[in-house]
Amino acid sequence: MAGHGNHPIALDPALQRYNQMWINRHKYFRWTGRTARITFAYVVAFPALIGYLAYTTDGKWDMRGKRRGDTVAEF
Repeated sequence: MAGHGNHPIALDPALQRYNQMWINRHKYFRWTGRTARITFAYVVAFPALIGYLAYTTDGKWDMRGKRRGDTVAEF
């Protein structure tokens, strides 16, 4: 059997480099305007929007126990 060292299968060097880059990503991260905007959107803006929508629509619809012709709106 022709082998590739101690590995039973040949590993792709490009995937190995990508894996090392992914592991060490925190070493190369820099705060730029773009990364700050993206972080703000995902950490503050989007959860605030979902929370606002959930708060304003809380209790307005009741989907349980309805019959044909009954309205789902509770307000």
